[in-house]
Amino acid sequence: MKIDDIEAFVAVIRCQSISLAAESLQLTQPAITRRVQNFEEGLGVELLDRNTKPLKPTSMGLRVYEKCRAVLREIDTLRDLVTQHALPSGALRLGVPQTIGDAVLLDALSELRQRYPDLQAKVATGWGSNLLSKVEHGELDAAAVLFPAGKVFPEGVVGESLGRMNLVVVAAKGEWPKRSYRLTDCYERGWVLNPDGCGFRAGLQRALIAEGLSLQINMETFGTELQLGLVANGQGLGLVPQPLLEGSRYRNQLEIVPVSDFKPIIDLWLIHPRFTGNLYAPISTFGQLVVDRLGERLIRTTAAVAV
Repeated sequence: MKIDDIEAFVAVIRCQSISLAAESLQLTQPAITRRVQNFEEGLGVELLDRNTKPLKPTSMGLRVYEKCRAVLREIDTLRDLVTQHALPSGALRLGVPQTIGDAVLLDALSELRQRYPDLQAKVATGWGSNLLSKVEHGELDAAAVLFPAGKVFPEGVVGESLGRMNLVVVAAKGEWPKRSYRLTDCYERGWVLNPDGCGFRAGLQRALIAEGLSLQINMETFGTELQLGLVANGQGLGLVPQPLLEGSRYRNQLEIVPVSDFKPIIDLWLIHPRFTGNLYAPISTFGQLVVDRLGERLIRTTAAVAV
């Protein structure tokens, strides 16, 4: 019985797909299939119901899967014990939300390269839920993600709240002269937002629905800086973290629209697996670099969650 075979089996159950399991472990589909078959032969039992789509474990396969997860956690503990004092080297797989990527990535990667020359940083971008899933499933070593305060993370994922940010509604300067507005006042103007899947957009949509209003999208775009440029050009209202607004080259062309019944706050989290080995120091450095780049408008917190 080989550890590689156990990892392949766990990946297939987790992904419910041989092809996705192969992608997550960076192997070919035949290699995954062969390892799972070897594992089944070693145990003398069929673990997968191959007549279902997506793939599902048999009743025994589900019990074996839970035991295998416990085995892999213990192996991670052992690896962490022997590697935590070694100098960081190899790949450091990081994730950042598309919302803050433009603002933090270049400086953070440059500083990491200077501090850890034997470490090669690789970066993935996406929405918070997607990045969290990648950390949980071992596809990323760490990620900076945006979630509400009190977020509960999956088993095996450690989350540290690095700070808190106000989300602000923004418009082109001079368009909204009054001192206070409500969501109903913003309804007809329409919004420039990230595509569906963005947590900011989802929160705004929930607030509008509570008022009996629908979300009017004028334009969809990736990245905060492009969004702010379009808002400055009069294309609609935007919703962004205040630190990113203050650091934007469009700041002088924009103004915050005070909305009395919509004052969202989001936490910036650094998440990583419980066991990080010799990557703990560069992961912590990455989190601090993100905080430094966002600046003093990031309200510091000390909350940490280890599951």
